[in-house]
Amino acid sequence: MSTLITNIAELMTQDLEHRVLRDAAVVIEGERISWIGAAADAPAADDAVDAGGRAMLPGWVDSHTHLLFAGDRTAEFEARMAGESYSAGGIAVTMNATRATSDYDLTRLALSRVDEAVSQGTTYIETKTGYGLDVEHETRSARIASTVADQVTYLGAHLVPAGQDPDDYTDLVRGPMLAAVRPYVQWADVFCEEGAFTAEQSRRVLLACRDAGLGLRVHGNQLGEGPGVQLAVELEAASVDHVNYLADKDVDALAGTWTGWDAATGTGRRGTVATCLPACDLSTRQPLAPARALLDAAVQVSLASNCNPGTSYTSSMAFCVTTAVLQMGLSVHEAVRAATYGGALALRKDSGKDADGVRAVGSIAVGHRADLHLLNAPSASHLAYRPGMPLTYAVWRAGKRAR
Repeated sequence: MSTLITNIAELMTQDLEHRVLRDAAVVIEGERISWIGAAADAPAADDAVDAGGRAMLPGWVDSHTHLLFAGDRTAEFEARMAGESYSAGGIAVTMNATRATSDYDLTRLALSRVDEAVSQGTTYIETKTGYGLDVEHETRSARIASTVADQVTYLGAHLVPAGQDPDDYTDLVRGPMLAAVRPYVQWADVFCEEGAFTAEQSRRVLLACRDAGLGLRVHGNQLGEGPGVQLAVELEAASVDHVNYLADKDVDALAGTWTGWDAATGTGRRGTVATCLPACDLSTRQPLAPARALLDAAVQVSLASNCNPGTSYTSSMAFCVTTAVLQMGLSVHEAVRAATYGGALALRKDSGKDADGVRAVGSIAVGHRADLHLLNAPSASHLAYRPGMPLTYAVWRAGKRAR
């Protein structure tokens, strides 16, 4: 079954050539994109959809979320808005609520959050464990997450539970807990920050996870300059996320990981993506991550929602893009790229062998997964030009109409 989507006013491909096509069309066959080009040259298809002169983007790729949780942290948010500073301790509140929630309800809650994200144009989503924090509940979270998200990250090293020795808990995370969650996850992450895990504890966890075959990510440099970025670079992590407080040496280290990457061809050795989480920055009243300086230093940047109950209870990638344009110094094209292709880079899904059915996400190109986001606007500029407006008109996820 093939579908022709035609009369697209602006097609922002976010492919390697950064093409923006006018009066364009796209053909979907199954779950893949089979053709793109000028609407006047479009081939016949089994079905046709008139885009009505609207703009089309790749679906958002949200590379950092925490969707497996129960409970509410409104009181913490209100206190923070009243002037209290953010610390990592609120995670324990969510841990208790999540542990007390049934499998059925935890799955239902996670699926509802995925549905919200898809309704706003997100078509590929990562989520993490990290609100179980013992072997039983981390394993349960990983198992449920594997049924609701495209990729799952193990975050047993989110916080040391109250009353436990930090080094003993670190050994649990890198030992029995890792073995239990391993069948359900592709990545490992650690909150390398004051009040969470030290650099040495984080290194021990990440090395064990790497030995177990997992890709690596790091929560780093959120609350102050710290070791997170340097640790991510040292261990060749796919991404370091938050990156609010960066010294020159941190930017230089991240830039150095990309010297073997040819951005024009998408070939070579991928470096460590800097993932910026602007909705979280606003909620915690941290300085916005220096995305402009990172891009200027040739670091690949992604934008993600960080959807979680304590510091960023939103899955709106459009909000993140708007903030990046209006407050972080990115152009519309750069912000959209960070929220699509950048997220795919962070999840190592920016390329794939179509013949093997392994399809790239985050860009619109022949052979890539048909993840498409049609805006109710003639250009992507309206995302920042009309901030806060519900501009998602239609969504295709793996070739199927999702909205």
